[in-house]
Amino acid sequence: MKKRKERIDRGIKVRSTDIFALSSWREMIYLALPRLLPIVGCLMLPIVLGVYWQKVLLSVAVFALLAISWDILAQTGMVSLGQALFFGVGAYCAGVLNHYWGVSPFITIPVAAIAGGLICTLFLLPVLRLRGIYFSMVTLIIPIMLVRIIEATKIFGGTEGLSGMTPLPSKWVEIYLIMGVLLTVLFCFRRMLDSDYGLVLKGISDNDRSVINAGINIYWFKVQSLFIAGSIGAFSGAFMTHVYMFVGMPVFVLDYSILPIAAAVVGGPGTLAGATLGAFLLVPMSEALRGFGGLRIVLYGVFLVVFIVALPEGIFHYIQRKYHQFERWVEVEK
Repeated sequence: MKKRKERIDRGIKVRSTDIFALSSWREMIYLALPRLLPIVGCLMLPIVLGVYWQKVLLSVAVFALLAISWDILAQTGMVSLGQALFFGVGAYCAGVLNHYWGVSPFITIPVAAIAGGLICTLFLLPVLRLRGIYFSMVTLIIPIMLVRIIEATKIFGGTEGLSGMTPLPSKWVEIYLIMGVLLTVLFCFRRMLDSDYGLVLKGISDNDRSVINAGINIYWFKVQSLFIAGSIGAFSGAFMTHVYMFVGMPVFVLDYSILPIAAAVVGGPGTLAGATLGAFLLVPMSEALRGFGGLRIVLYGVFLVVFIVALPEGIFHYIQRKYHQFERWVEVEK
């Protein structure tokens, strides 16, 4: 007798999706737990970790923001290969403001986030009509061009960069600032993508012609999505400028483009939470593998391949399905 596996949504999941009918504390905890865990984790981790891993945690949060930035663009049909563009522009905006005019980090970081998002939007505005790999190639080329321009013209310190930036007051301010921003971005933009506005963005990615036929200017929505993603990436670059107290051409390296994509793919694209989860897995793993020397890249690559093949939907989608559904074997009717 043949059987197949049947997946059924839990009752509380079905009811809470639309009408939020709660009948017990158990159901309240069931709904609140996925939201409370990341908050508690981000608040407690800095306390229990050592100094070295606290620095790693800063990198985790920065790459998580870049991965969220990539995911927002991908959900609007713009697959980017140049998150380093957002990171680098934000880093240089903050560095220039602080190095030449002595502006406080608490001003340079938000100003650089907005200015960086605006500059990146202007850079990519002429190519918004490109699709697929053509748009991706432009996002990959622009950071390389900026590096060569800085090297050739020697502006903003040239190859030596700008140093002596004003640091943030303490390591605790650094950690909880970036963690607070990460949680705010994660929860706010997840809510945005679940709204009617987010539905339009996803519709552009799925079938932009149908959205155009509905009388919606998709290019205006793409500009907004690009500015949002650019500002998030620019914030992470501006923040790291004051953490390292230096900004130079390395802010445009390919690592800031590739690792966010890997994090989003491993964690699960289309959720923002998956991109964050991927960053929390890949960045610490990359640091832990440093002891293997040259084999580090091989082991890292094997890990990525295994996860992509075994869980093509992404880790977050798998966990979410297991949390909200239960499975059972049922007989197949002939």
